[in-house]
Amino acid sequence: MASPFRQGLLHFPILNPTVSPYHFPKQLHAPPPDPPLRARIYKPLAPQLSRKLDRQQHEARVEHWKWKWKRNGLKIERGTKLLKDLSTWGIGGPCDYFVQVFNRTQLVSAVRCGKSSKLSKFFLAGKLCDVIVSFKGCRFCQENEIPFIIIGNGSNCLFDDSGFRGCVILNRIEFLERIEPGIYRVGSGFGFNRLGLQCSNEGFTGLEFAGGIPGTVGGAVYMNAGANGQRYRRNELNFGYRYSACQDMNDLAAIVEATFRLQSSGSARTRQLEYLERRKLSQPIREKSAGSVFRNPPDDGVSAAKLIEEAGLKGLRVGGAMVSKIHANFFINAGGSTSQDMLDLIDLVKGQVRRKFDIELQEEISYIQPCNF
Repeated sequence: MASPFRQGLLHFPILNPTVSPYHFPKQLHAPPPDPPLRARIYKPLAPQLSRKLDRQQHEARVEHWKWKWKRNGLKIERGTKLLKDLSTWGIGGPCDYFVQVFNRTQLVSAVRCGKSSKLSKFFLAGKLCDVIVSFKGCRFCQENEIPFIIIGNGSNCLFDDSGFRGCVILNRIEFLERIEPGIYRVGSGFGFNRLGLQCSNEGFTGLEFAGGIPGTVGGAVYMNAGANGQRYRRNELNFGYRYSACQDMNDLAAIVEATFRLQSSGSARTRQLEYLERRKLSQPIREKSAGSVFRNPPDDGVSAAKLIEEAGLKGLRVGGAMVSKIHANFFINAGGSTSQDMLDLIDLVKGQVRRKFDIELQEEISYIQPCNF
């Protein structure tokens, strides 16, 4: 079936008759007036007319791309998806556009990545893994000046109550392929907790710590996830605590997949059960949280949770946001918390720790600000 534009069903006003209605001029303006009288008439109308035409042009582009996405099995939602449903904090307003992707083809269609991809070898929590990343090319969102973000479980994000003025792409690339014993090729949307359980149950060690971490493989690679003291060695491939080389790739569009090489172990399952039991006792796993809010200070030999606890801030509350009484570095939505409540609580805790210990805590979570076209 031909696109709506080729069927002649969708048009937008064209001031220049030499331009085809199937093209997208970068910007439409009122024609320059010739006589002074016309100039006086057009001057107050031109900005309003230009904005109206720009908006019509944008709507036409969106309809065109909705048709193209539908051909690739994608469904776009406009203005109905609440970001609080995509966040472990349960905070966030509506986004302008929302789409789910289930494979690489759909991801390319959604963000309109170029064909460029790169295979990189990274050390995730000390274990070698190959990561395929896609780099930005000619993208739908960039062409139409639409901001976009790609998220997994939303376990490390704080969305704003006013939502996101752009496109939110939910990564559902969840395949798992066993290449050979101990070698797993995994989609970036696959649950990191699920991967850790799977590998340990099959007798392979290296990802026992992943049990109970509410994130995806893509997010774990991006953040160089670690727990229970497991993380990579500092001299390997520019990785650092809660840092990976991916964070410095300005042209990175998405992490597509990762391949893990693990060693056989008869005690992997036992260690994982110990980690899970420790997490149940030391973390508010039944509360709405985003995990650790702050990174541990690099050279002080003390955790962020210990600093917050010694500052007497456990149980501190701002509106519906509260410092957990179980783990001081976990901030929970205790009921009806807004994004501003959480931001105010984060600032308050940072200030108290700075005044008492002269240490500046750095956030581990990401605040997603609203954007405008």
